[in-house]
Amino acid sequence: MPAPPPANASSVFHRAPREKPPVAVRGEGVYLFDAAGRRYLDASGGAAVSCLGHGHPRAIEAIKRQADQLAYAHTAFFTSEPAERLADFLTARAPAELSHVYFVSGGSEAIEAALKLARQYFVEIGEPQRSLFIARRQSYHGNTLGALAIGGNAWRREPFLPLLAPAIHVSPCYAYRDLGAGESEDAYADRLAAELEAAIVEAGPGRVGAFVAETVVGATLGAVPPVAGYFKKIKAVCERHGVLLILDEVMSGMGRTGYMFACEEDGVAPDIVTIAKGLGGGYQPIGATLCSRRIYDAIVEGSGSFQHGHTYIGHAIACAAALAVQETVEDENLLANVRERGEQLRDGLERALRDHLHVGDVRGRGLLIGVELVEDRRTQAPFDPARRLHTRVKTEAFQRGLMVYPMGGTIDGRRGDHVLLAPPFIVSAEEIDEIVGRLAAALDAATGR
Repeated sequence: MPAPPPANASSVFHRAPREKPPVAVRGEGVYLFDAAGRRYLDASGGAAVSCLGHGHPRAIEAIKRQADQLAYAHTAFFTSEPAERLADFLTARAPAELSHVYFVSGGSEAIEAALKLARQYFVEIGEPQRSLFIARRQSYHGNTLGALAIGGNAWRREPFLPLLAPAIHVSPCYAYRDLGAGESEDAYADRLAAELEAAIVEAGPGRVGAFVAETVVGATLGAVPPVAGYFKKIKAVCERHGVLLILDEVMSGMGRTGYMFACEEDGVAPDIVTIAKGLGGGYQPIGATLCSRRIYDAIVEGSGSFQHGHTYIGHAIACAAALAVQETVEDENLLANVRERGEQLRDGLERALRDHLHVGDVRGRGLLIGVELVEDRRTQAPFDPARRLHTRVKTEAFQRGLMVYPMGGTIDGRRGDHVLLAPPFIVSAEEIDEIVGRLAAALDAATGR
């Protein structure tokens, strides 16, 4: 007989097995509660997921109602009413070029589907030599092998490099550190577009299939938006060379930046876009890949099927929950609150931290806000990575009943620290003030200010 586990040991393989996380037992609005009765203000939406907050009755009722009717029917045999309705809802509000939706169970799956769809598209149209993808350093596109291969998060990639397919990486649009002295944003965007074009040309005629980028860079860089005109210039480069533009809006899409699709603010329409997190708001696991009519038609007129699939794609309960979430966001005009509370959060942080020696930049769009931490704001010098400042900030914030999403390696995968904030769309003005106050106190404690 195997030896019994130690008392109070968990059989769950937790993310950090040496630590014992508190047990979450209840959620209400922007707050989570643990088994000891402590309350936490969810200022990161978990991982920028909980757009409606916790315990929203409309989402819960949709799940119950759909479970009573139909929980699961495999998509090799059936479609379902929730999947059809959700696809119609999304395509009616997406950039006009995006006509069809492929449902999956999360962001990494959405990226995998996008990569395989782009590859199959070129096979179908007689350009099988297009097998390379270009992405950006310090990007994050997911933890599956395809997503890691194109991703630029060095820390996550390193242990698995022997397993990853080759990809090309170019510079991110990271104005805080990379905008040249005296360089205009327009000239900076031109420089980055030229770098992409050079990479496409260097790869060889007709070898690059797609350029993949987060519309607003999330976890790895900490809510870094593009400079004005960047994506229009990038799109023009892609079109000149027959390269698809894939935008990763797993974190920034579905209202997080104040627009249903973040690329609306940039005035561009990608060939493929991926969404997840805010799509279902955490009420069920769901993601999606949207593609243009041109790509869809190539598949239909070619082999007739997308050579891809997972067991739970198009899950009826997940689609019903996501539709309820999206209808609630629209019916309650929550995108307006995202823009208003986002502006309040940025302004509040800038006022509270303007004299903080260790805060280099406050940035973002809507309710996707990043705070970059530095040893000296005058030089932008980062902290010694050995200090693991981002983890100290998380600990200090959590002790104050505040959930934030910190990350290290902001600059190059090793150096740099930031904190990401992504509170629910329902957050109030008073709760924004609470976030600012608690985070400022946590930063002071973590940096020893």
